[in-house]
Amino acid sequence: MKRLLLFVMMCASISFVFAQKKGDKVSKVITSEIKWWGHKVVKTKASSHYGSLKLKSGKFNFDKTVLVDGEFVIDMRSLMVADVSGDDQVKLTNELKGTNFFEVKKFPTAKFHLKKIIPLANSEYNSTIVGDITIKNIRKTISFPANAHITQFTVEIESSKFSLNRKDFRIFYQNSLKDYFIKDEMDIQFKVSTQKVDNERPL
Repeated sequence: MKRLLLFVMMCASISFVFAQKKGDKVSKVITSEIKWWGHKVVKTKASSHYGSLKLKSGKFNFDKTVLVDGEFVIDMRSLMVADVSGDDQVKLTNELKGTNFFEVKKFPTAKFHLKKIIPLANSEYNSTIVGDITIKNIRKTISFPANAHITQFTVEIESSKFSLNRKDFRIFYQNSLKDYFIKDEMDIQFKVSTQKVDNERPL
């Protein structure tokens, strides 16, 4: 009986070690900025709109001092249009949050899981970011250039302006000619940074 109990305790200890292996340190995002751009088929300043979103939460997971991954939750209810004001701003914001586009009542958050950072040489940006983005419960793997700086548990990332295909996430007018006047690509750019948080991940 004692041998059996000892064996169970050893198995539990091994499981605990592997459970902690993914990352025993967490560095939380403390500053962030997310910008978006949408364009009509004729891509001119007059036919484009832009605005911002807010990050609800963000963190980077470390194994010792090695970055494992990052997890980010975007508050889609924070979506704001910045290039118009007054009634036009209210109308466009409500339209983008509505059923033809992001459906924020049904899908209040979007997520990005950063899986790897690949160093680049001799480029305007020093890295390629690879990860999974989930919008309206649809997940796609994406990659884009960025400047990433990691010092122990401190992380700073500034992305390039990169494009997502809105139709991949079912963001379009249903049965309307209006949809033909909107470019499929929507542009995103973001900055995130952390402070050193030297704490063990809670069990």
